[in-house]
Amino acid sequence: MPGTALALARPNESIGSTGLWLLSIAVLLALLVTDFVVTRRPHDVSMREAVGWSVFYLALPVLFGCWLWLDIGSGQALEFLTGFVVEKSLSVDNLFVFMLLLAAFAVPPAVQQRVLLYGIVGALVLRGVFIAAGAALLAAGTWAFLVFGMILFASALKILHQAVTGAGAERDISRMRSVRLLRKLMPVTDDYRGTRLTVRDHGRRALTPLAVVVVAVFATDVVFAVDSVPAVYGITEDPYLVFATNAFALLGLRALYFVLRAALAKLVHLNHGLAVILAFIGVKLVLHWAHGIWPGVPQIPTPISLAVIVIILATVTLTSLHAKRRTGLHSQKAATSQE
Repeated sequence: MPGTALALARPNESIGSTGLWLLSIAVLLALLVTDFVVTRRPHDVSMREAVGWSVFYLALPVLFGCWLWLDIGSGQALEFLTGFVVEKSLSVDNLFVFMLLLAAFAVPPAVQQRVLLYGIVGALVLRGVFIAAGAALLAAGTWAFLVFGMILFASALKILHQAVTGAGAERDISRMRSVRLLRKLMPVTDDYRGTRLTVRDHGRRALTPLAVVVVAVFATDVVFAVDSVPAVYGITEDPYLVFATNAFALLGLRALYFVLRAALAKLVHLNHGLAVILAFIGVKLVLHWAHGIWPGVPQIPTPISLAVIVIILATVTLTSLHAKRRTGLHSQKAATSQE
């Protein structure tokens, strides 16, 4: 029993060698630079452009997963795939909040993708910090799995409460602490100035509304990082795979937003599903911790985790579409009866 606990206290050796880490970060930076070049000239994103970039960013993790399967092993490939599905699901929830922020700040369509790109960069930096902290906790002892499990339980309850009561669906952006502090520190112009964050206005440096919305996006990124990183550590203990799942899931968000912009409003039960997924992974983590102390406690294999997550996502998608269809029929009947 002590030997088992000691083995769990030291996570499996990471597949990420120094060279692989450096190569991955270099590729990530190159892709981000490409995105900044693409968004350098403000323009409204067409569906064709958004779909093209979305397909590209979905093909990358598939190719990476194939490489893992062939060169490293099927176990790591399956862990990566499961973690990617979890992260992509949680990132769609990010898009809901981004949509609310863009609407609240009346961000012009031509610069919306630049706001999303800043949000993705901020999310990647924060995820990196949380991934490093998570790895340090796992190295410290098996109690880290219990801590992560409790975090996910709390997050699941919060998301479920918001989904059931509607709390948080409408936010007064001006009351966010980060936004209020920013406006106290510097003046803010009344209008957007393209993709510029600061300008010279009446002889003094001032922020544009774009800078304010970017800060608001960064503030929400912190909340999502708290939920996201423990969720992926519930799938794999390898910090490199946690990093890879986060990077691949976040990179395509800019284009995915414009593809799903109309569909996002129809996924009315998505948060219910995310709450169940987080709670399920929380149970998986707690069982993993308990197994290190009492070997008779069962664990949840990765293939079962992937199957459960996919079933939950498919279910909430179908129920969301059904609910929206029923709402549309009721509205149509009400309009017909009034005539």
